[in-house]
Amino acid sequence: MTSTPVDLSHHLSVEARLRKPNAMKQIWRLARRKPNMISLANGDPHSSLYPIQSMTFSVASVAEKDPVATWRAGGSSAPTHSITSSRDEAPVLPVRTAFQYTTGAGLLDTQEAVTELTRFYHNPPDHIATLTLGNGDGVTKCFRLLGSPGDHFLADEFTFSALANAAVPHGIKWVSVRIDEGGLIPEELEKIMENWPEERGPKPHVLYTVPCGQNPTGSTLTVERRKKIYELARRYDLLIVEDDPYYYLQYVSKASSEEAASVPTGSESSLSPRGLAPSFLSLDVDGRVLRVDSFSKVFAPGMRLGFITSSPFFHAHLVALTDSSTQHPHAFGQLFLTELLGPAGWTLAGFDAWVRSLRDEYQRRRDLFLNIFEREVAPLGLVRASVPEAGMFVWTQINVERHPRFRREGGGAEGPCTNCRQLMEELFEVCLDNGLVVMPAWVFALPTDPKYDGPENSIEDRMHYFRLTFAGTEEAMESGLKVFGQSLKEFFADKPKAVEN
Repeated sequence: MTSTPVDLSHHLSVEARLRKPNAMKQIWRLARRKPNMISLANGDPHSSLYPIQSMTFSVASVAEKDPVATWRAGGSSAPTHSITSSRDEAPVLPVRTAFQYTTGAGLLDTQEAVTELTRFYHNPPDHIATLTLGNGDGVTKCFRLLGSPGDHFLADEFTFSALANAAVPHGIKWVSVRIDEGGLIPEELEKIMENWPEERGPKPHVLYTVPCGQNPTGSTLTVERRKKIYELARRYDLLIVEDDPYYYLQYVSKASSEEAASVPTGSESSLSPRGLAPSFLSLDVDGRVLRVDSFSKVFAPGMRLGFITSSPFFHAHLVALTDSSTQHPHAFGQLFLTELLGPAGWTLAGFDAWVRSLRDEYQRRRDLFLNIFEREVAPLGLVRASVPEAGMFVWTQINVERHPRFRREGGGAEGPCTNCRQLMEELFEVCLDNGLVVMPAWVFALPTDPKYDGPENSIEDRMHYFRLTFAGTEEAMESGLKVFGQSLKEFFADKPKAVEN
């Protein structure tokens, strides 16, 4: 695939346009003009003063057929793979190099490592990696890069609230797009863009979406929807912030993986050669996709290391933002990742073996969760669970209309038409009283504008969902779903409380 240069500079925020490059970082780059430059410029502590002689990481071995299962079953005696970097020597990144100051893009060796990782799974044309302090840092930097006060951004109507809230202080207004079990509905996106009223302000120019295992709904966009959404992005000049932390946790069948692997090079396939759905990044020929990747779901959430893959144009502005804010990510994570993916570590093939095995483990947990759900909850006929094709969440739809006190109201010009929200809040309290914590839909609902979103489309009437997870222990799933079933029976029985005389 080849890219076509498109001028997308008009998408930059006012902040990004006003930001000046960090002058000291500019000088730092000049110091790399040729080898053995003598520097009397920067105040970098000398590597001989770093109190670190070497660092060794003992990680899971990926030589086994099922490395994740072997790692879990083996406990402290599970086979391991050691990665070592000393102060002056290492397969890729010595301690003295890793722990120096660098630019906002991150260490060059680490950039190259994640670039190869991206090429391995997505193979995008003319894109560059910018390292981040994890997923949240990457997404919020994209918001700052692209959003000015009064701008409108598009997102799924139910969206991870911590990141949606991060845009609000910058004056960004959210426009929710209807979703179903297949994720964002392209026709709804097209309807919003085609019928945008001028008096509402500037047309949306950024779409934020989680295409795989969407949080909270667990939905995954089909290949057809991805292509349609990208076509709409080109037609209406939208940028796509592709937040994809669950990309590696796609529950594809063995048959589909074998089918993808058997497709000849250059042939059309609905799946990538890795058996995974094509990302928006892999479809991007204009440079209008900024993809945010994270290692939190495949390594550990506290690692706080990720990266944004974007066009060179947006990369330069992301580096300028980082140089003037958080600075580059921590050396510990960059060194670990670089050596893990390097020739003495797992390598890319080993990383792929690990995530394939991890995918199988989470699919086993998902199937166990759904089996327990069918036994403990489904027979009540009060709730339905969507089967996620990726991620770690199950979106459960409560049949709240069956509750004795459910009512449809006339609604006002700005109000809901049912008491769905009120009843769901009561059910949430019943679950808490019974010792169960679930995540209610209203936590994720994007705010709507009553002037333009009529009461017949009120999201308040679609709050009849809970997000449940299968990421925990088997014991938590077993006991939690039993309590969930009991709570549903208690709530829908709606027995009046005894009145004390």
